Amino acid sequence: MATPTKVAAVAEIKQDFNDSTAAVLTEYRGLTVAQLKELRVSLGQDTKFSVVKNTLTAIAAKEAGVDAFEGQLSGPTAIAFIKGDAVAAAKSLTDFAKTNKALVIKTGFFEGRSLNASEVAALAALESRELQLAKVAGILKAPMAAAVRSIDALRLKLAEDAPVEEAPAAEEAPVAEEAPAAETTEA
Repeated sequence: MATPTKVAAVAEIKQDFNDSTAAVLTEYRGLTVAQLKELRVSLGQDTKFSVVKNTLTAIAAKEAGVDAFEGQLSGPTAIAFIKGDAVAAAKSLTDFAKTNKALVIKTGFFEGRSLNASEVAALAALESRELQLAKVAGILKAPMAAAVRSIDALRLKLAEDAPVEEAPAAEEAPVAEEAPAAETTEA
């Protein structure tokens, strides 16, 4: 018989899976509370790093339709539920794991697809979304910038080749001659 506390925990984990674009399963054996806090801060506000119970997580993952964690839920387990940029979160996790060998990235789940640990590392190696968008904007801007430079170069070339005309000296404006008054004839 499931207790209300366990049912609520399963519902919360299931909701986290449903709200996330990605999730990364980790083992945190040997990390201190201070290190876990440091990891949570480095992940940012769009990622929830939760220590979870394995059996409850297995039930919640099954209910949410996530099969990436089957057979991986053993030992002290924590999951990073990523709602924002998955690349940035994966980068934070892998960077932290490099400096803190106690954090082991086991597997992941990204947009409906299972990821192994090396695929999570490959995701972390990608450039951030903002940088990719900036590159696309630069690619789209390049032809327009080239056209502007070409037109400006043509304008400068035409300005160099055009004969320089001297402005006429300021002269007094000629006084208009008065037209002779029309003769009136008397009838």
